[in-house]
Amino acid sequence: MNTQDQIPPVSLTKKSRKQLIIQQVNIHTRITYSELVSLINVSEDTIRRDVNELAEDGEVVKIKGGAMSIAYHYGHESETYAQTNKLVIAEKALQLLRDDMIVLIGGGTTIREFIKKIPPTLRATFITVNVLSAVELLDKPMIKTIVIGGQISAYSQMTVSGEVFEYLSNIKADLCIIGTNAIDPVNGLTDADWETIQVKKAMIKAADKVAILAISEKLNSSMKMKIADLQDIHYLITELPAGSEALQGYKAKNLEIL
Repeated sequence: MNTQDQIPPVSLTKKSRKQLIIQQVNIHTRITYSELVSLINVSEDTIRRDVNELAEDGEVVKIKGGAMSIAYHYGHESETYAQTNKLVIAEKALQLLRDDMIVLIGGGTTIREFIKKIPPTLRATFITVNVLSAVELLDKPMIKTIVIGGQISAYSQMTVSGEVFEYLSNIKADLCIIGTNAIDPVNGLTDADWETIQVKKAMIKAADKVAILAISEKLNSSMKMKIADLQDIHYLITELPAGSEALQGYKAKNLEIL
């Protein structure tokens, strides 16, 4: 992963390495061993030992090939990273909703905060590839919730099997709302997991409009594989004011910043 505004010291103590790992996991939700190796410049064995110890201490969750934020797991809402900023994003995103919409929605802690803020009077259909998002939607009495079934990815907790792509190819939602692990003006939306990327590409294609929800700490960062260019999305929602200088590079064609 490349970050433009954070360059760690050449050599870090074990405590500092662990703090940096926790920070990066919390910002990006998930991060691979190889990305941590590039960022911290130590061996993968060292990173694995650090992650193992952090997992034993309940600071992160081990996943295949990397680590995941503890807050991403159901039941850990109180541990959500940057929750205040995510609440601001959630409040802004509400203005995109209308009665009788078909909304395609992903998962993640920012999406979770958004769903909680949806008014109980909203009448709409929500389609999701994330079981935890579906659970949150059950509290909304006027919303019809559809979960696209199939194999669930340990990396993203999204359904990623063939049924997902078949279903998505046959619908056209009014709005797609998803998070992203990394976003950059040049590289667009990126991630490190091939299956997750393919599902998000299909979700974007299956909607008339696409909204990306991202805390500002994810700005100007990129991962190995592209999901979409900025020109492929319509709304970028962060906790920052729309006119913030940090967002100037994201004012691409067809992209509205909220």
